[in-house]
Amino acid sequence: MREPVLLVIAHGSRDPRHAATVRSLVRRVRGLRPRTRVETGFLDFNSPSVPEVLESLADEGVRDVVALPLLLTRAFHAKADIPAVLRTAPPGLRVRQAGVLGPSPLLLAALEQRLYEAGLDPADRATTGVVLASAGSTDPEAIAVIADIAREWRRTGWCAVRPAFASAGLPPTEGAVHSLRAVPGVRRVAVAPYFLAPGLLPDRVVRGAAGADVVGGVLGDSVYVARVLLERFDSCRRLAAEPSGGPAPTGRSSAGIRLRAFAGRV
Repeated sequence: MREPVLLVIAHGSRDPRHAATVRSLVRRVRGLRPRTRVETGFLDFNSPSVPEVLESLADEGVRDVVALPLLLTRAFHAKADIPAVLRTAPPGLRVRQAGVLGPSPLLLAALEQRLYEAGLDPADRATTGVVLASAGSTDPEAIAVIADIAREWRRTGWCAVRPAFASAGLPPTEGAVHSLRAVPGVRRVAVAPYFLAPGLLPDRVVRGAAGADVVGGVLGDSVYVARVLLERFDSCRRLAAEPSGGPAPTGRSSAGIRLRAFAGRV
């Protein structure tokens, strides 16, 4: 059976850094899996759009596609926007939606990679408080997942970890930085932006992190993120081969075990 095409679905942005980062990440994925065809489609602002890519693939005779949301949590876009777009796929094109990227121990490895690149010494983990700064969401499931990740990440050796949100949630980054300064044992505060690409909200996080000692970069084209994409792709393919053929699992189940399994391996 011919391997399906991996279609990476990004949100898109007016900020040109967003699309450039997405394309860099996709190149990283292709480098890790040269025999897998990987395409990119955007929901808004950038080209090509997801419907355009699906139409083009169908015209080529492609029959099997795994659509992978470039999202860290399973919120509105993963639950509503992307399924709605995929339902418009041309007849004869079999499209399966893979799970979102998070949570994953590989994403924690990418977060730590960015903090160390920004100057944090790995030997200082036990005396460092970390702000896990994410976009925020009106979806309570997405907010709960971020809180779970922060709790589990704390157990991997950091002095403290606090979640923060750039929108639709409290506390903001600056509030979390301030609260960590008062935690016993915290000698320095680091901010880890939990974003895949630059843009309006990551820039807001950076402004809110002015009082921190270290601010990491976005996850971007980290090899760890690329490996998560391929894990989700492979998982969806395996499920498609099973008799039930359901969608790839997502959500909060067993997140703590998975996160601890990879902690600190950067």
